[in-house]
Amino acid sequence: MILTEIDHIAIAVRDLEAAIAYYADAFGAEVHHRETVESDGVEEALVKVADSYIQLTAATRSDSPIAKSIEKRGEGLHHVGYRVDNCAEALAAMIAAGATPIDYTPRPGSRGTTVAFIHPKGSFGTLIELVQENDRNSPPHG
Repeated sequence: MILTEIDHIAIAVRDLEAAIAYYADAFGAEVHHRETVESDGVEEALVKVADSYIQLTAATRSDSPIAKSIEKRGEGLHHVGYRVDNCAEALAAMIAAGATPIDYTPRPGSRGTTVAFIHPKGSFGTLIELVQENDRNSPPHG
């Protein structure tokens, strides 16, 4: 089994502050980690749920994947992040199984992770992010 656990469920939102306030009011949730990922044009706030996260993510520029997704589909579920021990091996296995990669090579992600995205085409309509935690014992940075 390549998947080790669910890393996160990503929810695309227009207003990150409003989403954070909603999760605080509705669930008593606190932001565990917050980061802007310039290369993806997003700002994210992670709410920890057991060993996984709810990733509230908003666009920082109009050409980002999150902005395009919200424009096309509205706010809501954007992708599922699956935790793996080795992102490159998991990506190769998925491609061998017929998956359509967005990233052909793993790249840096938030929290010091290594990530690769798989296109919804060929994955039953689900955008998948493979997430390798490089050092689970160190605090998140960003």
